[in-house]
Amino acid sequence: MKKALIIIGSIVGLLFLSVAGYGFYLYKSVENTVDDRMHVTIDREKSAKRDVEVDMENQDPLAFLLLGVDTREADSGRSDTMMVITANPEDNSMKMVSIPRDTRTEIVGRGTTEKINHAYAHGGPEMAMDTVENYLDIPIDYFMTVNMEGFKDIVDALGGVTVDNDFAFNQSGHSFDAGELFLNGDEALAYARMRKADSRGDLGRNDRQRQIINSIIEEGAQFSSVTKAQSLLDAMGNNIATNLNFDQMMKIQSNYRSVRHNMTTLEIDGYGERIDNIWYYIVPEEERLRVSGELQAHLGLDGAVTVKSDEEDEA
Repeated sequence: MKKALIIIGSIVGLLFLSVAGYGFYLYKSVENTVDDRMHVTIDREKSAKRDVEVDMENQDPLAFLLLGVDTREADSGRSDTMMVITANPEDNSMKMVSIPRDTRTEIVGRGTTEKINHAYAHGGPEMAMDTVENYLDIPIDYFMTVNMEGFKDIVDALGGVTVDNDFAFNQSGHSFDAGELFLNGDEALAYARMRKADSRGDLGRNDRQRQIINSIIEEGAQFSSVTKAQSLLDAMGNNIATNLNFDQMMKIQSNYRSVRHNMTTLEIDGYGERIDNIWYYIVPEEERLRVSGELQAHLGLDGAVTVKSDEEDEA
């Protein structure tokens, strides 16, 4: 059974459970890790698709972009994973959609049509945010990048994670049986990266990455992890970057934590096609508008997207 908390903020927020036991010292350690090591400043104060900045105190619906970045030299720092999460406290719900990394779209700020995961390689998190905003026609308020190569450090700091594997496969020298598995850091990284042996390709890999993220949150929330808080903080400080600061994360924990009770996962359906000898994931416009419309409605945005039929287009 898959269970998700709000991903952005909760990865850090799970450590707040230990503050009561460790007092002021641990609280300040979390604050310093977030503000001094994880927080990065970007040029935008708010999305261009918003008239005013979101008000967390007022519990305005939020949208986040989670980027799993592969920094190995061969991958040039491209975003291996692109996941959008929307949170609406009014109806205590969240929606999560993974964008296949090979999706063909305009790279905003570059003026080219490429695979969507190239946006991060060309222009970092801001170009990735702009490109995803344009593709889904929704504001992206905050981002978080997780270094996939250092992902294993976070898992090891927790003492391992548990996943439920759908089918047996081999990856990077590791064998994974079907069923419940307990993984160390190296195994979790291999598990999260596999896609070639999965008939669902990127979609299957995205599911495995969500499992790992959810398990990190579940493991981190257990009391047994409290004694490992400093190791976890170090791993997170070395491998996570976000434009959220500590105060904003605290507000998310206080005002948005109820959204975990109703999580919906959306999928973007499409097909593979070679264009100019490059393999792309092609998403029909009607499908893009469907996903965009669901996210717009969840964020309470005006101007619902209407999908036109072929007859209407010809009229």
